[in-house]
Amino acid sequence: MSDLIEKQDLVKETFNWEIPIESVPLPSQGKVYPPGTSLHNREFIDIKSMTAREEDILMSSALIKQGKVLSQLLSSCIVDKTIDPSDLLSGDRNAIMVSIRITGYGANYDAITICPKCSAKSTQSYNLGDLSIKRLEIQPVGEDQNVFQFKLPVTGKTVYFKFLSGKEEEERSISISRMRRLTGGKSVDRDVTSRLEYQAVAIDGIEDRNAISQFISKMPARDSRALRKYIKDNEPGIDLSVDMKCPECLKQGRVALPIGASFFWPE
Repeated sequence: MSDLIEKQDLVKETFNWEIPIESVPLPSQGKVYPPGTSLHNREFIDIKSMTAREEDILMSSALIKQGKVLSQLLSSCIVDKTIDPSDLLSGDRNAIMVSIRITGYGANYDAITICPKCSAKSTQSYNLGDLSIKRLEIQPVGEDQNVFQFKLPVTGKTVYFKFLSGKEEEERSISISRMRRLTGGKSVDRDVTSRLEYQAVAIDGIEDRNAISQFISKMPARDSRALRKYIKDNEPGIDLSVDMKCPECLKQGRVALPIGASFFWPE
């Protein structure tokens, strides 16, 4: 941090310019982070605007290969260096990511969008500044805990679940990739069950990981869908649904914002 201050002071003194700092609201409002940590009850995080240094990070072949580009970018832009970006909830990370992108390349984002009706591809323009924040609205089972509950409609079991952090999302992604390599890509991707296994903390008070895993793989599809919808609807973060109009079939509606290479590497 002292190195950054020294360089900042030199730029300010020599060129009369300093890197802008912005405050980003956290969708979780810090309610799910443990007491005693930098994120506990924190409603805003200060970030510095993207600079050429962050472009170096985005273009680093080593970081790209290791899958650590985005974490390194977050670490570089977050002003408070006591914060570990991997500890942030995915929704909080997304909010910061969008803000960092806006500081670097502006709010305009052109992306190739696939029409859900006719599958035609078209380039659509979006304003990232129009994306709304989904704040945490449901209450955890205990104060300052990232644990929530939902009663399954078919089996009647109560699932205690958590929202995943960046670190947990990365672990899950690595686990799925490893399984694909071991099976030569011939196994069925366990995207649905693996995510629920990571999110489930207990079921009807039972915390045994093996028992939870087996229950999840055999739970009725209706229960699975209801649980996933409840988690998705209530997970704090950025609402990434956007309007689109297909130039081919003229369908208008809401689609998920397509996050592609041009998000951080615009032409």
